Amino acid sequence: MISFLKDVLLKFQQGRIDLDEALKLLEDYPYQDLNFAKIDHHRELRKGLPEIIFGQGKTAAQIKKIAKEIKAKKTNLLITRLNLSTYEEIRKEIPALQYHPVAKIAYLKITEPVPGKGTIAVVTAGTTDIPIAEEAALTCEFLGNQVLKIYDVGVAGLHRLLGEYSKLRSARVVITVAGMEGALPSVIAGLIKAPIIACPTSVGYGASFKGLAALLAMLNSCPGGVGVVNIDNGFGAGYLASLINHLG
Repeated sequence: MISFLKDVLLKFQQGRIDLDEALKLLEDYPYQDLNFAKIDHHRELRKGLPEIIFGQGKTAAQIKKIAKEIKAKKTNLLITRLNLSTYEEIRKEIPALQYHPVAKIAYLKITEPVPGKGTIAVVTAGTTDIPIAEEAALTCEFLGNQVLKIYDVGVAGLHRLLGEYSKLRSARVVITVAGMEGALPSVIAGLIKAPIIACPTSVGYGASFKGLAALLAMLNSCPGGVGVVNIDNGFGAGYLASLINHLG
């Protein structure tokens, strides 16, 4: 949207469009009403990050319409929780759209985002936590951050985590992704000074209650500096980590 606004202003200053034409181009600012959705084109100016499309529960036609309007404003496009069949349908209209099957994210970069200040480490307790971690990592990368992935270093074998200690210390923000008892963020928070974003996953046996046990454990973390997002919310963890990494 920032690029789009600059283009409109430049065309007006150069006399390539008159005032009425400029106003016509800006009529969807700050938001565009599609009846079924109101696209917040102002968000990139307000928050520094564009509006993201949550794909789950939307039809292919709805996502396609929203995506085309965002792309028309020269804004980077990210669609989360998108299944492969819906992606393939949308790609017919937007051929340049790319897809990450593990993270279930589709994305299209039109302009380069502002780079983050440091590295965001994305750490998982187990291999089964990787899909949520990939959602977090890809979100971070899309928003302009350098990402370090450290997978399968949970408390079942702490020597694996200690082997990554120097890498963890170099991170400006750490996202921990864990199911089961959700102990990993507490362990890491006790070792390093970077803020920890804990993301519980629905991985685990029956008494884990589809991630509720991990969520409660993370909310009750003993070391300071741990913030918690919702169960399986890799996108939310990545978005928050990017905001922190762009501060200062």
